[in-house]
Amino acid sequence: MDFEAPKALKESIKNQTEVGLEITKQLLQTELRDKNMVFSPLSIHIVLSMIAAGETGLSLDQFLSVLKSKTTDHLNSLAFKLVTAVLADGSATGGPCLNFANGLWIHESCPLERSHQQVLCKSYKARLKQVPAGTSSEEVRVEVNSWVEEQTRGLIPEILTPGSGNGGRISANALYFKATWREEYFDESDTKEYVFHLLRGDKVDKVAYMTSMGEHYITAFLGFKALRLPYQVSEDYKDHRYFSMWLLLPDAIDGLPALEHRVCSESGFIDVHLSSWESVEVGKFLIPRFKISTRFEASGILRELGLTARDSNM
Repeated sequence: MDFEAPKALKESIKNQTEVGLEITKQLLQTELRDKNMVFSPLSIHIVLSMIAAGETGLSLDQFLSVLKSKTTDHLNSLAFKLVTAVLADGSATGGPCLNFANGLWIHESCPLERSHQQVLCKSYKARLKQVPAGTSSEEVRVEVNSWVEEQTRGLIPEILTPGSGNGGRISANALYFKATWREEYFDESDTKEYVFHLLRGDKVDKVAYMTSMGEHYITAFLGFKALRLPYQVSEDYKDHRYFSMWLLLPDAIDGLPALEHRVCSESGFIDVHLSSWESVEVGKFLIPRFKISTRFEASGILRELGLTARDSNM
């Protein structure tokens, strides 16, 4: 996504991106190694920022270190910009349909400080729900799942599994994005079957590929190619946001692990490789049709990064 932003905001987003890549690197090295993976680093960052807003002392220092931020004021300011502007819904003016929502369920036995509540409501636009004494963990779990399902238009019907939801505080984030391509890149009648190569050297002989001819935003780098597929922009001239899907393809059939390592480890990789684009005419252009879903426990990854959250479920 591209948009005009002041220097301070760009620095905060740069730090957030680095945090997201570090989490991605940890996932690729541990429980999601050699597996398909989809997740929202931004959602994890925002939930951690919501928790950090109420921390003090050494615990706060942990959060600020992991989130690469000097103060909670910086985190709160970034969250406000993201929630109210960067990730605001643009469907009414022809842009992407977006919903970025935050929620917090708090048991009445461990209430938040009033100042913390005010920050969550003002900067994060969070929905705060006090859980009365005597409410079962199953009731809380069902309510959280219902909220997430509503916020994601039914795409995520369950985020808390049976037996979970018994923490004193449950912080949640839901992100929904739906948009149309800026151009008619693909036609269903042009779908064709080709070989698809898997990570461990195996292959699938017949996989449906979307095919396209003409001009595309594609650039070749040492060891890989990068493609940008822009989404339809808003008709509001005041809306300067540009959303795109990026696809990176290693030159070597077995080159994905090495490319993943470069993306997550090389300083400024995204800014260096995904900032300059030009439309070029291509010949054989194939993208496999895909659908990905992932479930993982974030707490283990966060511990590896040096963070322990108190009395909170994510």
